[in-house]
Amino acid sequence: MVSESKGSTLENLLGAALSKPEVGALLAMVDVPRSLVEEDREDASRAVIAEALCLLLFWDLLRRVPTGRRYVEEARAGGRKIVFDHGALRTVALESMGRLPAGYRSISRVLEPLGYSVTGLYPLGRIGMTGRAFTHLDLPESIPQFFVSELHPENFSDGFQKIVRGVLATSVDPLSDPDMALLKELAVHGRLSREKAHLLLPALLRCFGRQHEPPLLRDYLGLLDESAEMAWIATEGNAFNHVTDRVEDVAALAEEQRRLGRPLKEKIEISSSGRVRQTAFKADPVSREFVGSKEERVWRHVPGSFYEFIQRALTKDERSGTMKLDLTFDSSNAQGIFRMTDARA
Repeated sequence: MVSESKGSTLENLLGAALSKPEVGALLAMVDVPRSLVEEDREDASRAVIAEALCLLLFWDLLRRVPTGRRYVEEARAGGRKIVFDHGALRTVALESMGRLPAGYRSISRVLEPLGYSVTGLYPLGRIGMTGRAFTHLDLPESIPQFFVSELHPENFSDGFQKIVRGVLATSVDPLSDPDMALLKELAVHGRLSREKAHLLLPALLRCFGRQHEPPLLRDYLGLLDESAEMAWIATEGNAFNHVTDRVEDVAALAEEQRRLGRPLKEKIEISSSGRVRQTAFKADPVSREFVGSKEERVWRHVPGSFYEFIQRALTKDERSGTMKLDLTFDSSNAQGIFRMTDARA
């Protein structure tokens, strides 16, 4: 039974970052497992902390992506909750990024103590990147996955690599030694007291943002010449690139959204297995600060984040023989979806 005086553990964690009406609105938007909504203890399980982090990142993306926010509001008005399938973010596999660990390790050090494990490795050769799927061990089909990609600068020109090093040299580490100690405790015990979870959650949220200073405009344009993905990282950093709604019929949804005049991807991406189908809205533009040629502040509209849709079919588990949801990704699909943030398009 959920305590009426202090709220469930999940509500309590969300309430540290959002107002009570916002918490209510968020839980009304997203389909959250009942076991997580009703967990009511003095401590917080890793699953509840992971869910709280995912929900707050979902809320943050809606704040930045008006097209996605409008879609979610319409779904809510129609009585349908969002099935939050996964969130995606980008990193750079470079050792000399100020104090920030290189590539996906800057995020895996957060996800693994929360109960996530790498379940798929996806080469993204056309765009010089590698993707990794992180799936939660406790509730793999219910707690959102993370798709963490990392860009490999060595796949590009020497001039490009020099710009990347310069842009990322000012990176800071959002996690302090006390934060890392709490993550270690969570990894060992699988739970934290509510007080410690409250301390840790804001630190985890800081990991999903830009950790470096605004880039020079000429550097941004230089990156854009070779990689729209690296140019995006230069302005947005490790922010959620997109969140994804798991739907029953992505083709029908796409047709409906086109009728409404939404800026939707032209084609549906279909995995090689045929079981995973994806499409997305085009990224909403955002205004970002740059440093001009005379060190003045310059503002420019660039692609921000976007909202995606995925349809997953069932597949047979080879070990158990039972049918389960196909939670895999597809390299071709991912590279097609990544074009939603290409400033050159």
